[in-house]
Amino acid sequence: MILFEQEEIIVAKILRKEILTPQIKLMVVHAPRVAHKAKAGQFVILRINEEGERIPLTIADFDPREGTITIIFQEVGKSTMQLGEREEGDDIQDFVGPLGKEIEEKKFGHVVCVGGGVGIAPVYPKARALKMLGNRVTSIIGSRTADLLFWEDMMGSVSDVLYVTTDDGTYGEKGFVTSVVERVLKSEGADLVIAVGPIMMMKMVSLLTKKFNVPTMVSLNPIMVDGTGMCGCCRVTVDHQCKFTCVDGPVFDGHLVDYDELLARQRNYLDEEKRATETWLMKKAEEEVRHAG
Repeated sequence: MILFEQEEIIVAKILRKEILTPQIKLMVVHAPRVAHKAKAGQFVILRINEEGERIPLTIADFDPREGTITIIFQEVGKSTMQLGEREEGDDIQDFVGPLGKEIEEKKFGHVVCVGGGVGIAPVYPKARALKMLGNRVTSIIGSRTADLLFWEDMMGSVSDVLYVTTDDGTYGEKGFVTSVVERVLKSEGADLVIAVGPIMMMKMVSLLTKKFNVPTMVSLNPIMVDGTGMCGCCRVTVDHQCKFTCVDGPVFDGHLVDYDELLARQRNYLDEEKRATETWLMKKAEEEVRHAG
């Protein structure tokens, strides 16, 4: 099938692991075929082992020469916690990609890149790609608190100007990224805004940029299973039409996304995810007790 021409399914090895914050981890994975084809905006789906859940992660960085893909994830449930326990030298059984469509790479002019929370990771390659094409890049990154902030230096290296915010004011400017976005749009304007992060953050950025009539792209990360457009689990409404994030996205026009529907769908399995995490943690604790005894 044509659908699978750009995908590779391989066993990948973790070359480097870095703890960015207590809950956020970085892994550099050796996956040369994926790295050779990867573009800014695309993602991978990985599976730790045969019993593992399929985890979609936007590509945070890639190096075709070294054959590596960098992933960054936050431990929020059983599967990401299990992934976080993997160490350098360990294998990841399935590593599928690159998936989805890349961002449009051209000279827009002044591009504002907004990254919230873990969204800082996937906004980085987008900012880098657009900077390399001669765009003037203003980046705005934010997190709830200083302890959750990462990659300030990386974002600064691909930006003409970098603003940093924290909700509680423990680092950078106190407040939300939207305050800085509004200030930049009022003072300088923009030819394109790219926002990646929590759904509510992307929604608020999109509502703001719509008032200024500035084109806005967002990168969505809904619940996903196969990643090839077959299951329909990642469907999202864009401009009153049903789209599949895995093949039509993950980047969409931020002014056309039905964020309320997306938020509701993201909450569908919260109870099941909570039970799965609690059960796994309980079994893990029991095993540790047995080994200690």
